[in-house]
Amino acid sequence: MNRNTEHLPETIVGISFGDPFRAQEFLTAATRLASKGGFTIVDAVIVVKDAEGKAHVRETVDPQPGRSALSGAVWTSLVGFLLGGPVGWIAGAAVGAGAGAVTAKVVDLGISDEWVAWFRDVVQPETATIILLVTKLDRDALIAEAARFTGAELVYANLDDSTIERLKEALGDTHTDAPSETAPASEH
Repeated sequence: MNRNTEHLPETIVGISFGDPFRAQEFLTAATRLASKGGFTIVDAVIVVKDAEGKAHVRETVDPQPGRSALSGAVWTSLVGFLLGGPVGWIAGAAVGAGAGAVTAKVVDLGISDEWVAWFRDVVQPETATIILLVTKLDRDALIAEAARFTGAELVYANLDDSTIERLKEALGDTHTDAPSETAPASEH
């Protein structure tokens, strides 16, 4: 996944599948399409909702407090050890763990937590939803790829109405409800 260091316009597309394996196939196809220049993936999030409505989220970019704390602790403890011996090692580990955890809470590198929460709430039980945050989107390439995944449902896309209709048609999505009207204010 690539960070959007050029601050290009970002597009969010969320597509739900009734089968988690089909969702994984779509994510693989999207990654392949990105490698061929169809778009640049900034982040991808997977939301799987079970029959009871419990959602499980896997983010691909945002740092998690535990992982960031561990990484921060390792690096600063090493620097602390080099500069201050065993006492510096312990102090460095404590400072690094705290800094890493705080960074993970403050920095949101991909799809914002607000958007992840929104998708978690609106997707239907017994679905797997792939949410892509992309830049440099070739709309025609996305629509052509989506046509291989008929039976999926477009949950949200911050695209023009014409492209949304073409994408829904490619997916064979006949749903007319519009959860996008309740979506968070778009920062992407």
